[in-house]
Amino acid sequence: MKIKRIALITPPYHSGVVESAGTWLNVGFVYIAGALRAAGFEVDYYDAMSLWHKWPDIQKRIEAFRPDVVATTSFTASIVHAIKLCGLVKEIDPRIVTVIGNVHATFSYDEMLTHDHDKIDFIVRGEGEVTLPELLTCLNSGDDPAKVPGLAFWQNGGVQVTTKRPYIQNLDALPTAWDLVEWPIYSYRAKNNARLAIVSTSRGCQQKCSFCSQQLFWAQTWRARSPENVVAELELLSQRYGVEVAMLADEIPTFDRERWVRILGLMTERQVPVKLLMETRVDDILRDADIMDRYRLAGVEHIYVGVEAGKQATLDLFKKETKVEQSKQAIDLINNADIVSETSFVLGMPDDTPETIAETVELAKHYNPDMGFFLAIAPWPYSDLYPELEPYVATRDYRKYNLVEPVVKPKNMTLQELEQELGKASQRFFMHKFQNLHKLSPWKQEFMLSVLDLLMNHSYLAGQMKEAMKSGKEMPKEVKQMMHAVKSHSHAMPHAVAPIP
Repeated sequence: MKIKRIALITPPYHSGVVESAGTWLNVGFVYIAGALRAAGFEVDYYDAMSLWHKWPDIQKRIEAFRPDVVATTSFTASIVHAIKLCGLVKEIDPRIVTVIGNVHATFSYDEMLTHDHDKIDFIVRGEGEVTLPELLTCLNSGDDPAKVPGLAFWQNGGVQVTTKRPYIQNLDALPTAWDLVEWPIYSYRAKNNARLAIVSTSRGCQQKCSFCSQQLFWAQTWRARSPENVVAELELLSQRYGVEVAMLADEIPTFDRERWVRILGLMTERQVPVKLLMETRVDDILRDADIMDRYRLAGVEHIYVGVEAGKQATLDLFKKETKVEQSKQAIDLINNADIVSETSFVLGMPDDTPETIAETVELAKHYNPDMGFFLAIAPWPYSDLYPELEPYVATRDYRKYNLVEPVVKPKNMTLQELEQELGKASQRFFMHKFQNLHKLSPWKQEFMLSVLDLLMNHSYLAGQMKEAMKSGKEMPKEVKQMMHAVKSHSHAMPHAVAPIP
C-alpha cells in the first residue's frame, strides 16, 4: 500500500478545564500538516475534540477520508482516548498505519507499546515535523523504520527505540497549514466569542520545575522564531481568517528580552488588531517592570504566571527558582498595567489539610490576581517529582490526571475530601473577587462579569459556584446585583459552542 493520505485526529477527551474559557485549536497539527503537505502528502486536519464528536462521528469521517495513516496526539489525561482512537482505526481497516506523538508518548512509549502494540504502529518521540514525513517516506520505499530517528515501535516481540532526533533549529522555515483549520469552531468565550488562534512563537523551557513535562520534553533548551516572522503570522491570521485573539502557546515567550521587546514594538507599530493571551514566568515580569506599558500597547490583555505554591519549601520542592514574595510583586505589576492577571496554586500534596488549603486561599486573596485556580497535583509518571509522590498516588487511571480530579491522596484527607476542599477554595476566592469588582477598571469589570458567567454556566466549577451563590451566608447585596448583571450579560452573549457539562 502506497501511503498518500494522512488524517491528523485529536482524541475526543474532555475534562471541562480549559474548555470553559473557549475552544482551542491544536497548533501542533498546523505544523505537522504543513510539513506533510510539503512532503507531498494529502492531509485531513480533524479536531474531533473541539468539534465534540463522538466515536460514531469519528468513524464516519475516517471512512469518508479513507486515510492510509492516522496520526494522533496526547497529553497524559487524553492518552486512554488516543489509544482507543488507534483501536477504532484498526477495526475500520487493519492496514491503516497508526501513529501517536506528543509528551506522554515521548516518555511512556514502553508502557504504551507493551500493552497496546496491536493498536499502535509507531510512536513519534519529540518534534514530529521532520520525523513523521521521513517515517512515511521510509515506509513507502520499503526501507527499515529503525533508520528513522525519533521513533519507538514494536518489533520482534519487543519495543524498538531509534536514536533521538535533534531539535529543529530554524523555526521560521517550518511550513504551516492554517487553511485546513475549521475556524468557526474556535472562539474565546470571555471576549464575546471572539475568534481564537493558538500561536507558537518559541519552543522550549530552560527551567527545572519538578512537576512539569515541558522542561523534560524540550530537554531544557529554548529556540525562538524571529519577531518579524511572528508578527507577520499574526497579521495573516487577522486579515485572512478573522482572528481577534491569539493565545501564545509558549512556556516562556518573553525569555529573550530583546526579542520580546521587538515583538511588542512591531505589534504596536503595525497596529495588529489581535489581542494576546500569554503565560510567562514571575521573574520575567519583574525584569520587565519598566516596559509593562508596552505590553498593554501591543495588545497583551491577559497574562498567566505560575505561582503554584504559597510556601517557600513547596516552591523549592517544585524547583520553581522563585521566592514567595516575588509572586505578589509580579501580579501587582500586571494589575497596575491594567492587564488581566491569572495564576494557579497546586494543591493536594501529601501534607495538605483543609487548614493548609484555607491558608493558601487567604494567600491567593493577598496576591490579588484577577483569576486564581486551585489545581490538584497531577504527577506525570515521567516527571522528576513522581518518585516522591508515588507512594501517595491513588489511581493510575490517566483520564483523571487533568488537574481537577485528585489522584494523590494526602496523608490526612480522603480523595473526596480533597476534591471538596478544592471546590471550596475556588468558591471563596472568586466570591472575594466579585465582592471587590468595583475596584477594577471598567474593561476589567466587563471581563470579570464574563468570567462569572463562565464559572457559573460553563466550567467544571459551575455547580460549586451556583451553590455558593445560593448560600445566604456568602451572598451580600452587591453579589446579588452582580448576578442580575451577569444574567443580563449572558443573555446578550452568543454562545456558539455547546456548554461544558
